[in-house]
Amino acid sequence: MTFERIKPQKGSEIVMTHMKEQIQAGSYLPGSKLPTVDQLAVSFEVGRSTIREAMSALKAMGWVDIRHGGGTFVSKTLPSGDGLDNGGDLFYQTESFQEVLEVRKFIEAGCASLAAERRTEEDLQLLAQAIQEMEAAIDNESLSEQADIRFHLSIAKASHNSLFLSMMESLTDRLQESMKESRRLWFFAERASVKLLIQEHKDIYEAIKDQDAKLAEERVMQHILKVDRVVQKLGAKA
Repeated sequence: MTFERIKPQKGSEIVMTHMKEQIQAGSYLPGSKLPTVDQLAVSFEVGRSTIREAMSALKAMGWVDIRHGGGTFVSKTLPSGDGLDNGGDLFYQTESFQEVLEVRKFIEAGCASLAAERRTEEDLQLLAQAIQEMEAAIDNESLSEQADIRFHLSIAKASHNSLFLSMMESLTDRLQESMKESRRLWFFAERASVKLLIQEHKDIYEAIKDQDAKLAEERVMQHILKVDRVVQKLGAKA
């Protein structure tokens, strides 16, 4: 008899699952404040980093809202399904969203490659400014998303290919929707913070600044592929 290998759960995954179940059961009502990281660490008998990782995953799935310096709160509007466990609210209109990702991969990778070859000092300033705006809006998801989109559009502009820029601008509405979902999926895939997401943008910027076309293309492609892998995984479960 053969047995399927069972992957052991990380401590943060156990905490995440338990907290989500508590929210679903009504132990923590929408809009209510959760115990502090220190309090949860004591309750679960784990380190604070484990709690933070679990909270980041819950935020990515739409269950909680983390306010810098203000604590963690249950989202006022909860996901209607089980989130990433079965696709849920985080994953909807699979084919449409995946099609946008497929287009983004090739357009943005091409833009990054050309941008590295053709960027001007003005282009670099626009890219750097978008990153600065992302850092300044680290606790404001809406402003951070807008800065994120400006960064990607600035790469297209730096390619100095009018057709690439027109294609990206024509996708602005879809890009905004895609970017929002991409960021949430990226956070879940990485189990990471906004700071790491910003660092990926900085890495792309550095490759463009150094005029390394191949590296710029690879970094943009990998940036989007992380989201694509989660989409593929969820699509298989749907």
